[in-house]
Amino acid sequence: MRDPDEGRRRLWILAPLKQTVTNPVNWEKEVFSELILQRFAGEQVVDVVSFIEENYGKIPLDFVDGGWLLEARGFRLLHSRLYQALKRMVDILCASILMIVIFPVMILVAILIKLDSRGDIFYSQIRAGRMGRSFAIWKFRSMTADAEKQGAQWAQKKDQRITKIGHWLRKTRLDETPQLINILVGQMSFIGPRPERPEFVTSLAEQIPYFHLRTAVAPGLTGWAQVLYPYGASVEDARQKLQYDLYYMKNYSLALDFLILLKTVQVVLRAKGR
Repeated sequence: MRDPDEGRRRLWILAPLKQTVTNPVNWEKEVFSELILQRFAGEQVVDVVSFIEENYGKIPLDFVDGGWLLEARGFRLLHSRLYQALKRMVDILCASILMIVIFPVMILVAILIKLDSRGDIFYSQIRAGRMGRSFAIWKFRSMTADAEKQGAQWAQKKDQRITKIGHWLRKTRLDETPQLINILVGQMSFIGPRPERPEFVTSLAEQIPYFHLRTAVAPGLTGWAQVLYPYGASVEDARQKLQYDLYYMKNYSLALDFLILLKTVQVVLRAKGR
């Protein structure tokens, strides 16, 4: 229940999706009639997708299909050259400033990694970028040198492969800072869906509808899903995060980017990273 501008009461009532509403056979006539009466009585009736989108900041996969994706408004970042150019300018500006500010910290991190465990300071990994194009991201090494001797796998909670300094790097997300280079060269954006490993993308796309759509925009160093959903290491987690990624793609704005930056700073300062 919400209070409108003019003081009249407005109720949010979940209505069926448009394609379902046109087929009353799937709904009790009494419910359908009641929704109509409520609307003409001045209440606001919304569909499930709109309700969840506005109140929970995500697009519910259980209630969308190809028709909705074709007709839904928004998604300006996909087709607006102006928005794409503005986002790129902000990326370059933010990455350049941050690189200068935290460079002394990066030097300290490099020294601590070398003192903490054997192996290289940096770790390179192939990820799927925009439109599925592969590129190499760079991270400060937070795991043991032989962490993937058994092949690619998700990091787990209390993962024994993570080094002592690696736990701190992941908590503060300082392990991700070398990806500022990826941003400057245009392989990543400051904000967007996190780039997945190609082998994971192939597997997840077979199990999660529309998972491939997240590659329609440049992957990000941080994003809406990263700040709202805890670190995940399963198919269900990937599905949940996709719902937040779709919300970001649909509702992109510089104001939303700024909000994500603020939330990311909170994560870093409170050491709440994974």
